[in-house]
Amino acid sequence: MSSSATPTVVLVHGAFADASSFARVIPELIARGLNVVAPAVPNRSLLGDAEYIASVVRQVPGPVVLVGHSYGGAVITVAGAEDNVQALVYLAGYALEEGESLGELQGRFPDSDLASVLVYTPFPVEGSSEPGTDVSVRPDAFPDVFAADVDRDLATVLAVSQRPLAALAFAEKAPVAAWRTKPSWGLVSSSDHTINPDVERYGYRRAGMTIAEVDSSHLVMLAHPKRVAEFIHEAVTASIR
Repeated sequence: MSSSATPTVVLVHGAFADASSFARVIPELIARGLNVVAPAVPNRSLLGDAEYIASVVRQVPGPVVLVGHSYGGAVITVAGAEDNVQALVYLAGYALEEGESLGELQGRFPDSDLASVLVYTPFPVEGSSEPGTDVSVRPDAFPDVFAADVDRDLATVLAVSQRPLAALAFAEKAPVAAWRTKPSWGLVSSSDHTINPDVERYGYRRAGMTIAEVDSSHLVMLAHPKRVAEFIHEAVTASIR
């Protein structure tokens, strides 16, 4: 798939984070002459989040390169089926197969350090008498598990400003795997303590992606913004050939 128009880069953040996790990458992409959109993901359900991101993508005039970090990888796997998505880029992310859930993919491999520092909190669900469950990371453990090579003061701010992920998202199955029809790139964070790097490698290899690795914590976009921007730019350049 190719286009003569330069794609817009849509950046999809993951769990326990928000769009500010791309704060150091966005200037790098803009400096390369790219248009960038970084929406807030509701983090309420895989299907709902994917539909929301798909609605954002549909409103972008012209082609899109869809970038997903962490849980955002699962989101772009589904939302990436939109017609104007030309390529997918996964950053330390989950590349689900059609009919597979996050829990199933992760369950194939040993737990990361994240599993022992998760916090579960009820939240009200509109129109339901049953509460939902928010999943977040214990703030004192967040810097080491999530952002070991990020400035400690910044990691502390991120720890107390997390955007939790509803537990429902772990069990929902992807109805489609957009990487089956779209060229895809996958960046592995080889020092990741949030997602087992082998989960990333497995998903990327299964999808036949163009793969690279960087010695990084889970928040690779904040730790290595120039490398991440370069990786995204490679996908953009390939998609307009």
